[in-house]
Amino acid sequence: MIKMQFSAYILDVLTDSVYPAKLTIENGIFSEIVPVIKTDDFKADVEGLLIPGFIDSHIHIESSMLTPAQFAKIAVRHGTTSVVCDPHEIANVCGIEGIEFMIENAKSVPFNFYFTAPSCVPATSFETSGAILDSEDIEFLLRKDEMVALGEMMNFPGVLSGDEEVLRKLKLAKEYNKPIDGHAPLLSGKDLDKYLEQYIITDHECSNFAEAIEKKHKGMKIMVRDGSSAKNMEALFDFNERLNYWKNQDNFRIIPSEVLSRRINSPIFDFIVSDDKHPNDLIKGHLNESIKKACDFDVDVIKAIEMVTINPAAHYNLDAGAIVTGSKADFIIIDNLTDFNILKTYVAGECVFNGENVLFDVEDVEFKNTMNVSKKKPEDFDVYFDGDECKVNVIECFDGDLLTNKSSAKLICKEGKIQSDIYQDVLKIAVVERYGENNIANGFIKGFNLKKGAIASSVAHDSHNIIVVGYDSKMMANAVNTVIDNKGGISVVSEDFSDSISLPIAGLMTNEDAFDVSKKLKILDKMVSALGCNLNSPFMTMAFMALLVIPSLKISDKGLFDVDYFEFLDVIQN
Repeated sequence: MIKMQFSAYILDVLTDSVYPAKLTIENGIFSEIVPVIKTDDFKADVEGLLIPGFIDSHIHIESSMLTPAQFAKIAVRHGTTSVVCDPHEIANVCGIEGIEFMIENAKSVPFNFYFTAPSCVPATSFETSGAILDSEDIEFLLRKDEMVALGEMMNFPGVLSGDEEVLRKLKLAKEYNKPIDGHAPLLSGKDLDKYLEQYIITDHECSNFAEAIEKKHKGMKIMVRDGSSAKNMEALFDFNERLNYWKNQDNFRIIPSEVLSRRINSPIFDFIVSDDKHPNDLIKGHLNESIKKACDFDVDVIKAIEMVTINPAAHYNLDAGAIVTGSKADFIIIDNLTDFNILKTYVAGECVFNGENVLFDVEDVEFKNTMNVSKKKPEDFDVYFDGDECKVNVIECFDGDLLTNKSSAKLICKEGKIQSDIYQDVLKIAVVERYGENNIANGFIKGFNLKKGAIASSVAHDSHNIIVVGYDSKMMANAVNTVIDNKGGISVVSEDFSDSISLPIAGLMTNEDAFDVSKKLKILDKMVSALGCNLNSPFMTMAFMALLVIPSLKISDKGLFDVDYFEFLDVIQN
């Protein structure tokens, strides 16, 4: 029996209090916690404050471009000891085999990986994926001990229309007593009511306070997303946003101002999550940085900590999240609740980060190659029109937001080919199917500001075909072919320079650690910036342009897609 005894000041997230205590850990569990009543002669064995290890309750590990083991190695530096991850990225590429790869790799390191069964593989029937998970597959996954929930139900149109297979998956989750994660951007009113009738309980897609509060009023638990591409914390926590909302509510006009002020400052949402986090952000911080950011919006620090500890632990029935007897001894030591520096990280009573070094190693792994696509030619990315000028539908994207607008532009044609227009910031975008069908869909996009060259990636949510944005067809073909040669990855190509990152594990991940991947990604980001792009996360923004369940206009390998009406849209307007 491994036993450890020491005294320390601890944060109790059940009572919102800090007090001295004597702690005993046996076999990775808090076996005894005795509060110290007489503190006059109390001397802590630990310098700093013990708080529960952080839990990211909604994240896709694959978006970090790291294997689960490499992700753990960077996460423990920032006080994260557990994640609830939805492996639907790799599931879309290679099905259950990919999920089992993630589970096995996760077991190789001292870190808590909890998984959700991906409910939407593929996300829609309007794209080509590498695998399909039906209700029988979902039942197989829900039986696994590692599965703590049904993953985000992105197919909200299927829920609303009563799709038999969708409802079967939801029913299975209820039969296995697993909570159901939601994904319902901008869903409101009676449609939201119908969605919630299926006991879908969480949502991480709220992009404004009014949307979040309606869902909260109707019983949903709200995840405040603070990722690399989508950053919703300001919209949900900003004082002025909340003040304006409550002042416009008739029911609150009779409440005294001091009560209203307390209402505004109350953190009424439930979790802080990452969803998707790039390695160049991960090396700077994880949930520790999100907590500090929440405090900048006047959220109470202990309440913010609860959003990444006891709240997710209680919701997903995890054996962690609090420093209490019987709980897993996952905790961190910080200097104080203001500076919030991580001094040490423990998982199951074992020190995994000593303030300077991570105390476990990660081995390289292999996984099958999933790129089955032929090399492309420049003419594959041409859009043809018989005339001198035409009007086209355009995807308009925004920095830090997954939502897009439906826009349009008049473009000139040369030799029957529609031309990009850098003055209007209208570029070409295309999705190349990579699973053997060789479909290509072309369209136009606004928001990247590239003046020349092209960027491409095999990370394109959620089916992860190859997506490319560029000024001209030749550069687009070169960028795509670089990704194909690398058996998956990211590339930047121009007449003056080119570089790439190889992601050979399912075209999504690499064995390299976060610092090495971040260094390479920073170089690519600088190259994209030199081409004129001013987006903070250009590759992650591009990746979400293929996600057909986020309004309003996206693109798959089968064509331009109107998410609002859930139907394809012609590139050229009549």
